Amino acid sequence: MSESTTSDPETGDAQMRDQGEPEGQKWLSGVVSLVGLWIAISPFVYEAAAEFAWNNVAVGGAIFLLAGYNFYRIITAHPTSTSVMSLVALLALWILVSPFALEGQFAMEGLEVAAEALVWSNVVSGLVGAVLAAYIAYAAGRRAPAGTPAGAR
Repeated sequence: MSESTTSDPETGDAQMRDQGEPEGQKWLSGVVSLVGLWIAISPFVYEAAAEFAWNNVAVGGAIFLLAGYNFYRIITAHPTSTSVMSLVALLALWILVSPFALEGQFAMEGLEVAAEALVWSNVVSGLVGAVLAAYIAYAAGRRAPAGTPAGAR
């Protein structure tokens, strides 16, 4: 994180102004992108019904690309896209509940061991992805734009 000192022309006071995004948001975006990649490939690691496989590949691929896009924005000195990371959080929440919505039941009774492992993988991956993406979007939304007067925050 680089910082520069600027002086306020009205008061003459020097103040620190943040340039760029915090390192944590960059790396968290990378982690969320990898979670999306795991979601996309997990149906091939575990046996999965067709609806689970297509859902995981499509939504996991979208999470991977969108979080990767946010990672790219940060490393190229652009601000975090709050809307993109909010969408990623919603997609991750869908992954969290999709095994139950697609199966039409709210219990894992009768599922095979491999399918049960995929369900738990989706639940954990969806939870981790949603929490991290929501945090990134929240943290980016709380940042005041550069040049905002100190009293207007």
